[in-house]
Amino acid sequence: MHRHGYKGRKFGRETDQRLALRRGLMCSLIKYQSITTTLAKAKEIRRDAEKLITIAKKGGLANRRVVIARLNSIEAGDLLVDVIAPQIKRDSGYLRIERAGVRKGDNSEMATISFVDGISLDKKEAK
Repeated sequence: MHRHGYKGRKFGRETDQRLALRRGLMCSLIKYQSITTTLAKAKEIRRDAEKLITIAKKGGLANRRVVIARLNSIEAGDLLVDVIAPQIKRDSGYLRIERAGVRKGDNSEMATISFVDGISLDKKEAK
């Protein structure tokens, strides 16, 4: 059996649980600008989050609806489109992953994922 066309990590979860995990991590990243999680999860959500940020930077109603649908959260979608995306000046590479040691319980590699540019959550400063 070959592995052609199998993208992404499974994390030992079923499809719906895996999707919910990715959505929850992306919403937390947008809300707090920086989260600490396992290295594998950080690498996995970077793929989805960077694509979502690119869509949010384009603006427009259709793109806003795409962002909200993929995040499954109106608040996080609006925050991304209205506040965060206008402050990002680069074309790609919006997120940074820094290794943060190992977890005490199971020795799993931890990482902190955050925005490369300094992001302010004030709507007035964003405009």
